[in-house]
Amino acid sequence: MIERSEERDQALRAALPHVAALGWSRAALSAGLADLGRDPLEQDWLFPRGPIEAIEAWCDLADREMEAAAAAEDLAALRIPARIRRLLLIRLQQAAPHREAVRRALAQQSLPWNLASAARTVARTADAVWAAAGDGSADFSWYTRRATLAAIYGATLAFWLQDESPDAAATEAFLDRRLAGLARFQRRKRKG
Repeated sequence: MIERSEERDQALRAALPHVAALGWSRAALSAGLADLGRDPLEQDWLFPRGPIEAIEAWCDLADREMEAAAAAEDLAALRIPARIRRLLLIRLQQAAPHREAVRRALAQQSLPWNLASAARTVARTADAVWAAAGDGSADFSWYTRRATLAAIYGATLAFWLQDESPDAAATEAFLDRRLAGLARFQRRKRKG
């Protein structure tokens, strides 16, 4: 379980504007803390593993913000696939002002020594989406649903990073194609 605190959330939000120029670094964390009028050395106890822990904490914060936005929309009237679609779109819409921070986080997590961090964050996001969608499975499908969603989210996120269409319409269409492909696969699997 990832550590959560208001102090960490505030530090992350304050560091985000600096990440575009400084990357996910001690300098960006220091600048954010200084903006809050706090000692930049606080980052040592807020994020003991350094910037990679800050990235994980930011992804967790984004998951919680996505869940809160979804709760405010009351997605209960939608079928599960439509809820999943809406949750992923919420997540991308919330990340839009921080596109460069997302790009830099992915670059940092793609380093061989940070792959475990990348796996943890995508697994937590997939789980958060399924939980917010109301998934109550407790069998093997719990794992397959999350693994499948992690792959769809990863592909969609990569597409979104290069999408320059208005309102990310191309990303939405890309996501719809991935979800439609998954639905076709599941129908064939049930018939076979």
